[in-house]
Amino acid sequence: MEAEESTRQKKVSRLIQKEVAEIFVHNGREYAPGKMISVTKVRMSPDLSYARIHISVFPSAAQEEVLKSVQAHSHKIRFELGQKTKSQLRIVPELTFFIDDSLDYIEKIDKLLKS
Repeated sequence: MEAEESTRQKKVSRLIQKEVAEIFVHNGREYAPGKMISVTKVRMSPDLSYARIHISVFPSAAQEEVLKSVQAHSHKIRFELGQKTKSQLRIVPELTFFIDDSLDYIEKIDKLLKS
């Protein structure tokens, strides 16, 4: 069972979600030309050293290749995150990216309900 996130974890999660989303807005073309990447959820480890970042890709057809590209650039994204948050965070967490497939799941359920 997952432990309840602390207030500090939630604050850092929100900060990282906001800043990484901004990084994708400004540099998204570099990681995924012609695609839109949004950060749907960020989960922090209790010691704030790891961030699990869930992203959604539109259009969703190429999400696996976008995920690979984002993972390949994660060191650069982490560096930029460090530049943006150096006054707020003592350590910049390790970033791991995952595809958030909840939108695909919702779409599938919607189609099933309509048929």
